[in-house]
Amino acid sequence: MGRFLWIMAAGAAGTAVRYQVGLWAGKALGTAFPWGTLLVNVAGCFLIAAISHVALATSLVSPTLRLALTTGFMGGLTTYSSFNYETTRYVEQGAWLTAVVNAGGTLAGCFASGLLGLALARRLVGP
Repeated sequence: MGRFLWIMAAGAAGTAVRYQVGLWAGKALGTAFPWGTLLVNVAGCFLIAAISHVALATSLVSPTLRLALTTGFMGGLTTYSSFNYETTRYVEQGAWLTAVVNAGGTLAGCFASGLLGLALARRLVGP
């Protein structure tokens, strides 16, 4: 039961961070493009790759903490369902260029961010 509660608490924290990033991005970058969603997805890909590698390659992160951070926090932080909805809405509205930029930016950014997170973690703790 303890592991379950840690995952739930971390999920709530991730959700709160996602909400705050969305608010900040709307104010700082505007609402014409879902910048908050893109930012949390890219950051989440970086973090999940780095945390998973450190957890699996070392004993620095316990199995419970790994699950709390990846399944819980990252599950609450990343927003692929929002990404899908927003991109679908752009397609429905005929805003094809915006849909492609959103999809391409998310896919390329998240892939690159995941590779960078893994590279950083490997540099810090080894293969």
